[in-house]
Amino acid sequence: MTTMPKKRGLGRGLDAIFGDITPTQQSKPMSEMAEVAIADIFPNPLQPRTEFDEEALTELADSISQLGVIQPITLKRRNDGKYTIISGERRWRASQRAGLETLPAYIREVDDENLHAMALVENIQRQDLNAIEIALGMQRLIDECGLTQEAMAEKVGKKRSTVSNYMRLLNLPSEVQLALKEGIITMGHAKAIAGIAPEEQLKALKKCIKKALSVRQMELLARKLSETPKRSNTAEDEEYPESYSQLVDELERVFSQNFSIKRAKNGSCRITIECAGDQDIEQLINRLERVK
Repeated sequence: MTTMPKKRGLGRGLDAIFGDITPTQQSKPMSEMAEVAIADIFPNPLQPRTEFDEEALTELADSISQLGVIQPITLKRRNDGKYTIISGERRWRASQRAGLETLPAYIREVDDENLHAMALVENIQRQDLNAIEIALGMQRLIDECGLTQEAMAEKVGKKRSTVSNYMRLLNLPSEVQLALKEGIITMGHAKAIAGIAPEEQLKALKKCIKKALSVRQMELLARKLSETPKRSNTAEDEEYPESYSQLVDELERVFSQNFSIKRAKNGSCRITIECAGDQDIEQLINRLERVK
């Protein structure tokens, strides 16, 4: 007879919150292993995860068809004899596609409050969630389970600074959040944008996408915007010809550096090229060679 390990499948964060799964009362074990009919399993209506990649689900279903379900899912037994998923909804969905009739599962004795907390923690610890989903999961864990950021960081096994960076994402404009969620920008880009004044964030996002800025370049841009005093709207600023903006757009379309134009009162102007270092100079020279 195979002995099941005590702490497999639930994750360090779950054990940190809910303790060892070893039964405290022998007459009513907190966890048992069983083969459960897929038709009797239902997703958690408060599931923090909102999206499942269809291609990845199909690939997992193909793997399950060949090898079966390697890691059991975790369930809570309902009063009607059915089961609610605590963790493993992706495996459950893929198993349905693979045509399985039963699934190996850990069945936990847990109340509804802890069920919700366990689902939140399990999802936060997943590797395939986007940063916004993780941030939303953290916010729900704080709001719905009454945890402080410090306590939540400890429970999910993340540094306090990491938690703060995720939480700051939720203060970003919806356009920035969507770009991050869809993989147009990375967590590093979003973190840099979060450090910019709110009125400059959408402008920074546009420039980041248009010029395909690296995280390092985005950080430099954020630092520049944060250090530059905000100019008042003067008549001189408003009278810049449209051709000035067109020229900057064309230069930035060809080159990766930032360009700006400043016009003097006598009508002369100065074009400034912003470079982060010697590497930017070399890139500029290479691009000039290609457009000759």
